[in-house]
Amino acid sequence: MSLETDYIVVMPNLDLPILVVDDAKFSSTIIAKTLSNAGYRDLRVANDAKTALKQIEQRKASVLIADWLMPEMDGLELTQHVRQLDEADNHFTYIILLTAKESPEALRHAFEQSIDDFVSKSEMSKQLLPRVFAADRMADQQNTLLLANQLLIDNNRDLKHSNVIDRETGIGNLRYAKDSLTKQLKHTEARGGVTSYLCLDIQHWGKIKQEFSHIVCEELASSVSRRLRSLIRPLDVLCRVREDQYVVVAQFSKLEYCTASVYKRILDGVNLKSFRTSSGFHSVCSNIGVCCIDDAGPIPSVDEVEKHCEQLVAQARETSTISISNWRSSDAAQAS
Repeated sequence: MSLETDYIVVMPNLDLPILVVDDAKFSSTIIAKTLSNAGYRDLRVANDAKTALKQIEQRKASVLIADWLMPEMDGLELTQHVRQLDEADNHFTYIILLTAKESPEALRHAFEQSIDDFVSKSEMSKQLLPRVFAADRMADQQNTLLLANQLLIDNNRDLKHSNVIDRETGIGNLRYAKDSLTKQLKHTEARGGVTSYLCLDIQHWGKIKQEFSHIVCEELASSVSRRLRSLIRPLDVLCRVREDQYVVVAQFSKLEYCTASVYKRILDGVNLKSFRTSSGFHSVCSNIGVCCIDDAGPIPSVDEVEKHCEQLVAQARETSTISISNWRSSDAAQAS
């Protein structure tokens, strides 16, 4: 008896848009030649990060291969700019960093800066093409998902009964937030766990509206919603309840998990990185108030939770902190 196994061979996309960035022209030429010899046809080369960004603004790349150490703007800083462009354009760029740094600390730092993969300069001849083959698959999958998600958002906007959708951002509105909070509170009451209701308030939104056009404000609101979606868990519910306020309804298994450090990551993600609009990059300043409800006491109403969270946001705004309150002991709010 013979055993036959069929293998599906995934052929590389030879029209994959690849951008190589290296200040050493000899190095970038070698990389481009290696990729060209492998059959890749859509290759661009830039010898500095600023030129690379201009090329990306003109036409997106699916894979970016960049040297870590470059003058004026290094590979990590370039990555941050590319991620901002991707966020604004609903695109994903797979970023491979060329490096002679191989210490665990250096690589860990780079991964924290949103690098997707590395190629060691000492092993480039062995590592480059396999890494690019993998990048091809990952970039295709991510961009397919982004496109599908955008189609869902567009379809939601077109629904006749879209009264639970915020038309500018495509996420839930106040009504949807109330419905979601109601369900979570019932879940906590029946099955335990913790309902977390986070309010994020954008400061000076009225001033922003006066200074910029409606289109720019809409772009900024959409960018904030996309940023928040990337910072929270897939099953958390994100809604825009006012022009200047977003809420996240989430479920945790234990109250101990609702710590300031958990919410600080969200606050920093909004406050520390600017947002790209048609009028340039703009930063916002936001505050966070969080009300956590467990099943150890009476479950409050939706209105009570919303009112209490508004008070926490006001406190956060006055003290420039994150205000967190356990409903059982709301007078003992934590601050970070």
